[in-house]
Amino acid sequence: MMTIKDKRMLTGEWAKRYQESSKAKRGDILDEFTVLTGYNRSYASFILSHWGKKVSLRVEGEELVFVLGKRAKKKRKTKPRIYDDDVMNLLKKLWYMSDCLCGKRLAPYLKDTLPILERFGEIKTDNETKEKLMSISPATIDRLLSGLKRRVDMKPRSRTKPGSLLKHKIPIRKFSDWEENRPGFVEIDLVSHDGGSYKGDFVQSLNVTDVCTGWTEMQAVKNKARVWVCLALDNIKERLPFELLGIDSDNGSEFINTHLENYCKYNKITFTRTRPNRKNDNCFVEQKNFTAIRKTVGYARHDTEKEQSLINEIYSHLRIYMNFFLPSMKLIEKTRIGSKIKKCYDTPTTPYKRLLISTYIDNNIKEKLMKEYASLNPAQLKRNIEILQEKLFRVATRIDKRYNLGKISNV
Repeated sequence: MMTIKDKRMLTGEWAKRYQESSKAKRGDILDEFTVLTGYNRSYASFILSHWGKKVSLRVEGEELVFVLGKRAKKKRKTKPRIYDDDVMNLLKKLWYMSDCLCGKRLAPYLKDTLPILERFGEIKTDNETKEKLMSISPATIDRLLSGLKRRVDMKPRSRTKPGSLLKHKIPIRKFSDWEENRPGFVEIDLVSHDGGSYKGDFVQSLNVTDVCTGWTEMQAVKNKARVWVCLALDNIKERLPFELLGIDSDNGSEFINTHLENYCKYNKITFTRTRPNRKNDNCFVEQKNFTAIRKTVGYARHDTEKEQSLINEIYSHLRIYMNFFLPSMKLIEKTRIGSKIKKCYDTPTTPYKRLLISTYIDNNIKEKLMKEYASLNPAQLKRNIEILQEKLFRVATRIDKRYNLGKISNV
């Protein structure tokens, strides 16, 4: 007489053959199985057909789910790999070259930059790999690069001191004062390179960002003195491919002063300021403080003329690379749905392309920008930036060792 254990082992062996057989053959298998086990034919058919599967039964309104025997493992369907090692290696290289852009900004960057890099002989790839990179979606880019992405949370203390002397003379920025859909209205800010020590003088980076196009200009100055800020602003004004129409600053004394007020009056520039303690009022330039300056120059202390010169040399290449090749997104609208906020952005594009479609820019300036764009090699620009970054790091390291890790007074 067969035990229950023997019957279960026998059922497991016969179930697979029963489930794979045709309807005609199942009758013969069922006859033999009932003779061996002594099961009722209906019960034998049930356990053979459901062996290894979930079975749901209802008993007095309650649902019971159990598995007959050992549940068979489902074979995972493997799809052929679309993005092979050649695609991944080139994608990683271009991701690093783009300063680690997100997928939504990297996708248009690939479409614009790949043909240029091929023209300059920076990369050599087959047509299949190129087509895959040109058609890859932002979501797929983020998924493929998810293992490489690392977040760095570095939040230095603010070095802005309020300038209250002329605050009542400089109005708070209002929508009626600015035409934000027109190039020329910029936000400005200073970024300190103090290395954590506020003693003595140290280099400051003046950041000027156009609200409409995202065009960004940077220049390093000796310190926060008003004369250096106005001089740097004047130099940046000459480099801008559009007329400077409006300036919006925070409430720091380096901006809220007679020098900058007179400068704006003389050049017929609208001068406004943000609300106190509202950093998001200057969100465009605050964003560039990190993506343009901190990610490139870092957080070390720089307080010598040589370091200032090196930083300005970096900015001379960085301004071209960012404005002509790195796409940016602008917030179009923000809608609150219950406790959630839904944000809608425009199509990622470069400041250079935003200028080309602007009706406020003269055609001669557009032609000049297009000629400059046609002569640029983004890979060479990136190499120049990295060489100068390494040089700046070596200079800063030597100074830190000489002066005991950044505790510098006046150099």
